[in-house]
Amino acid sequence: MSNTGKVKIYNGNIITPYRTIANGTIVIEDGIIKQVGSANVEVPGALEIDAKGLTISPGFIDLHVHGGGGHSFLDGSVNAFLKAAELHAMHGTTSMYPTALSGDKEELYKNLGVYERANKENTMGAQFLGVFLEGPYYSMEQKGAQNPKYIRNADPEEYKEILSRSPMIKRWDSAPEREGGIEFIRYLKSKGVLPSMGHTSAVYEDVLQAFENGCTLATHLYSGMTGVIRKHSFRFAGGVESAFLIDEMNVEVIADGKHLPPSLLKLIYRTKGPDRIALVTDSIRAAGMPDGEESILGSLENGIKVIVEDGVAKLPDRTSFAGSVATTDRLVRNMVNLAGAPLCDAVRMASITPANIMGVSDTKGSLVPGKDADIVIFNDNVEIAKTIVKGRVVYDKEK
Repeated sequence: MSNTGKVKIYNGNIITPYRTIANGTIVIEDGIIKQVGSANVEVPGALEIDAKGLTISPGFIDLHVHGGGGHSFLDGSVNAFLKAAELHAMHGTTSMYPTALSGDKEELYKNLGVYERANKENTMGAQFLGVFLEGPYYSMEQKGAQNPKYIRNADPEEYKEILSRSPMIKRWDSAPEREGGIEFIRYLKSKGVLPSMGHTSAVYEDVLQAFENGCTLATHLYSGMTGVIRKHSFRFAGGVESAFLIDEMNVEVIADGKHLPPSLLKLIYRTKGPDRIALVTDSIRAAGMPDGEESILGSLENGIKVIVEDGVAKLPDRTSFAGSVATTDRLVRNMVNLAGAPLCDAVRMASITPANIMGVSDTKGSLVPGKDADIVIFNDNVEIAKTIVKGRVVYDKEK
């Protein structure tokens, strides 16, 4: 199905930003939502899609994703981008930000070029909205599965050169307490790139200064950051507590049921609320692949070997998780089943909230007239029946 002409989706329960419309109808024209309502209106010449009483939801937006289906966004091939995007579309993701790890700079440059080519050819997967650079200006103590040989202080000459290479870099992560960290955040902000904090040993004073200078997002809360620490017998609030204390700080949550137990998912949900939480997969190439196999975090050439067991990726010595193997449908399902969030809030954390965080909510994140027709249809267990990207059906379970 192309995204030209008219499409009518009917006989489903539509989740809008503030309500659910029972037995609702959505009319799409040229990939844009034209009508949303309860009446099953006649649309002459439209392709009709019967939702069969299922939920019609905004498409999910993944801010932090490294790959899937056996492919990584650092593999250096257009095919890897396209196949990973198709895998995640099968699970409800309609937009994503391909994510790069701390690594070789020349490898990064190569993959920025590959991204631009893949973006033009991507017709059957989740849409690419830009690139997220995760590292390398991190805390060595909180590196997690990041390769330590690449960890370093922010280098103005280096990051200015990198940013000059591509206008598609939309977000960059760092540890704000490192030397030059605040200057780096200011520069990102001046260039319209979202600064976020992650893999950090920052305490509250560091985080507050970073927030004041434009760092408004905490990467995978709890993972790769300190909780309360002690220095010379005195306690200090770490990055986790800082994200809770600063009301306006947005947070990523890997709700795969492995990185965080139900108790912490509940705590984050109750403390930050659905308007400050973005559900992210942080998935590596092993997403959508069987458990019990070895995989690679990062590129095939320079990546780190990991094992996949218990529904999560781990370093071979099992000292740290190494990214997730989750898909967005699992995140939404877990926030309902493990955290006790209403379905509408779980969907919100996977759609309009990430859209707001990245400044794309004028076209993405909710089912209202004038926005892109990014839509998922799923059952009561958040199992995806159809995924639609800008009016095009890219996944249909029945086919």
